[in-house]
Amino acid sequence: MQMTMKTNLTTAFTIFVKQAIREQGIPFEITREIPNSETISAINEVQQMKKNPSLGKAYTDVDKMMEKLLA
Repeated sequence: MQMTMKTNLTTAFTIFVKQAIREQGIPFEITREIPNSETISAINEVQQMKKNPSLGKAYTDVDKMMEKLLA
């Protein structure tokens, strides 16, 4: 059974603040997002390119780079 709690912003903020005071901190766990496999792959690719710049292409002109990307 799912319960919903309809409340306005003022009441929600009051509930949050009271709970934060009780817990002496933010009343929920804060986590960072875990990147998906595609993002991890892109990060690894960039790290490899930093170690070996010949793996990637270098541009000195943004317009030429954009032409190549959009071609």
